[in-house]
Amino acid sequence: MKSSMIAHESTLPRSRSWMVALRGFAKPHALGVERCNVCGQPVGGDHDHLLDIAASQLLCACPTCAADPAAAGSNTRRIPREVRPLTGFRISDAQWDSLLLPIGLAFFVRSSAAGRVAAMYPSPAGTVESLLPLDAWQAMEADNPELARIEPDVEALLVHRVGGARKYYVAPIDRCYALAGLLRREWRGFSGGQGVWDAVAQFFAELDGAGVAAHDRIVQHA
Repeated sequence: MKSSMIAHESTLPRSRSWMVALRGFAKPHALGVERCNVCGQPVGGDHDHLLDIAASQLLCACPTCAADPAAAGSNTRRIPREVRPLTGFRISDAQWDSLLLPIGLAFFVRSSAAGRVAAMYPSPAGTVESLLPLDAWQAMEADNPELARIEPDVEALLVHRVGGARKYYVAPIDRCYALAGLLRREWRGFSGGQGVWDAVAQFFAELDGAGVAAHDRIVQHA
C-alpha cells in the first residue's frame, strides 16, 4: 500500500474497537459523522468498506454501495468480512527469522498493481513495508496452499507471533490496517508499554471471535 494508508491523528474518543482504530486509514468524514464515502448516506458503526486500489484508500460504504462497488470507480473493490483462522499453518521459526521483520506482527498482501506480495508491519509511526523476497513467499505458499486463494488487495495473511503466540489468519485488509492504527494509538515510550500489548491481545481475541462467528454461519447454512 502507498503512504496514503498511513494513519492520521483522530479526534474521535479513544476505544479499542477495531472499527475505531481503522478510522485514521479511511477517507475522513466531515465533523466526525460517519457517512458512506460513495453516496453520502449515514452508516452505522458496523459497516462495510471498499478499497480504492488506485488511491490506496479505504472507503466507508452503506449496504447499497457495498453491493455495487463499481459505482465508486472501476478500481474499487469490496472488502470481505470473513476472518479465516489458519490453525494448521506451517512456518518454522527459522523461516520467520529469515524475513527480517522487526516485530512479531505482520500482514502479507498481494498487490495487483505491483504484481507482487508486500510484507507490511505496524509501527508507532504507522505501517511500514518490508522487502519480501519472492522465494520466501513461494516457500510459504508451497507449505500452505490456502495462501494461493487469498484475494489480491482486499485480503491478507495476518501473522501474530508476539511472545509465545503463533496465530495465522486470512483476514480482510481493513482488519489489518485497524491493527496498525491500534498500535500507533496505544504505543507509549520505547517498548510500547503494557497497554499496547493488552490492546493487541484484545484485538486478536475479537478476531478469533469473528472467525468462530463466520464458521458458525457456514455450518448453519450447510
